[in-house]
Amino acid sequence: MYKKVLIAEDFDSINIAVKQTLEEMGVQEIHYAKYCDDALLKFKKALQENQPFTLLISDLSFVEDYHKVTLASGEALIQAIKEIQPEIDVLVYSIEDKPYVIRTLFEEAHINGYVKKGRNSISQLKTAIETLLYGKIFLSPELSYALQDKTAKEIDDYDITLLSHLANGIAIEEMEAFFKQLNITPNSKSTIEKRVAKLKDYFKAKNNVQLIAIAKDLGII
Repeated sequence: MYKKVLIAEDFDSINIAVKQTLEEMGVQEIHYAKYCDDALLKFKKALQENQPFTLLISDLSFVEDYHKVTLASGEALIQAIKEIQPEIDVLVYSIEDKPYVIRTLFEEAHINGYVKKGRNSISQLKTAIETLLYGKIFLSPELSYALQDKTAKEIDDYDITLLSHLANGIAIEEMEAFFKQLNITPNSKSTIEKRVAKLKDYFKAKNNVQLIAIAKDLGII
């Protein structure tokens, strides 16, 4: 069983439920962090004391308040912790269900498990922890399609940049000059138009507005 666990979660009710589950499973040392910056500091301190955490359970979204933070999301926290403790097991516990986000976390952040918050999620959380202990990955059954979806592999960084700027109001007619200014290639108008047309065809979008909406729904931008 994991000896030392950190829960990164900003809602007390969820913290209590997760803590109770961990206690029932025999975890003796459980820590909390309501802010990602605090979670990272706890990890650094634990490493300095040669008493590292063995599991991180983290949400992805954290409500903004009066605190100024450097790390504003679970994704940023996971990346920062993986840089200082690459071998740490990470279990995401979130309501997020966008395929692109989930697949990216597994393939790029190398998380070990993902549990979707819901009515039966506590029992899934226990199953997930047991699965991780055996060196296997866990994904909530209702999200199994996320790792089968090909979107994450079909869409590259250039496409994401293009979609993001479209979403921010940069017209295709202005995109060529904008990309040249940012040294983004290819940046010819014809190439950009063809790429947008390809994306609309791929997502079966009738226009740019629908394309942007689909990309946001999938968590690509």
